[in-house]
Amino acid sequence: MPPPDAPPGGCLTDVPGIAVGHAHRCGRGWRTGTTVALLPPGAVVGVDVRGGGPGTRETDLLHPQATIATAHAICLTGGSAYGLAAADGVMAVLAARGIGFPVGTEPGEVVPLVPSAVIFDLGRGGVFTNRPDAGFGRRAAVAARPRPVGNGSVGAGSGARTRGLQGGVGTASQVMPGGVVVAALAVVNAAGSLLNTTSGLPWEAGDDPLQRPTATERAALRRVMEASVPSLNTTIGIVATTAALSKAEAGKFAAVAHDGLARAVRPVHSLFDGDTIFGVATGRDELAEADDPPRTRTVRLNAVLEVGAACFARACTNAVVRATRLGDDPAYLEVCPSAGRRRM
Repeated sequence: MPPPDAPPGGCLTDVPGIAVGHAHRCGRGWRTGTTVALLPPGAVVGVDVRGGGPGTRETDLLHPQATIATAHAICLTGGSAYGLAAADGVMAVLAARGIGFPVGTEPGEVVPLVPSAVIFDLGRGGVFTNRPDAGFGRRAAVAARPRPVGNGSVGAGSGARTRGLQGGVGTASQVMPGGVVVAALAVVNAAGSLLNTTSGLPWEAGDDPLQRPTATERAALRRVMEASVPSLNTTIGIVATTAALSKAEAGKFAAVAHDGLARAVRPVHSLFDGDTIFGVATGRDELAEADDPPRTRTVRLNAVLEVGAACFARACTNAVVRATRLGDDPAYLEVCPSAGRRRM
């Protein structure tokens, strides 16, 4: 269950200034999509890339030793390395709005910075060559709104799979004491499992109330998961906060979020995965005042990191619990429907 201080939306857009949009196509050989987060001016972005097979773009820009500390959007997409082309569409939308790093003397002479990461979903709709292109990124960027967006089998999660089940997009958020907001968005396409086959429940609690599935459903869940064959996978996502962080701290924020991923998915960071998490800090809230005791900011920063990991874990669980079947892979609540039924 969500903590009592979780906002009602439970979305990445609970961090003011962030807008999220999805674009996807399913059916007639398609099962893939793109999710874009547009960032407010001055947002500081870091990254932590793990797993044996990542697919990324502009992540070197986010290393602490690189000159620029900000980015203008983040693109999460299906299509494996081919899908990185979706970021071209995001750049086109931002450039048309005059948003980007200034490189000339005129207002429109900018280069939008759009770090990106991909999941492997090639061929899951039936046609290998059907994958996101610049048009997907453009549609997702145009659709981006600063309000809660869909979870489950949407956007970049449309072609996601995890241990024979439909994967998806999940979000979660929490307001900390003092008003700092922390939120997460995960695209779960993991080689590992989010479910304990003994109990039939997720390893990590999400935001939706669940009860133990029946013995028949648990047996069916085990059969589905045991019949799945290893494939190329990856979980990617974003953790964001209103706290003011340096680029190095934003990278640490992303790194600690991987702890939440490890709680929700078992095993994780395998040679079949390319797990990548971006950390975003909008800078609205300072973590300490000038006259606070010396360790105050470090203690508060550590709390932000911990909540980021917890939000990312919940987001991963929400992605799978809220998924619906789009192709050959059944959804969790399709296999275990009693898990989602409310007790009377």
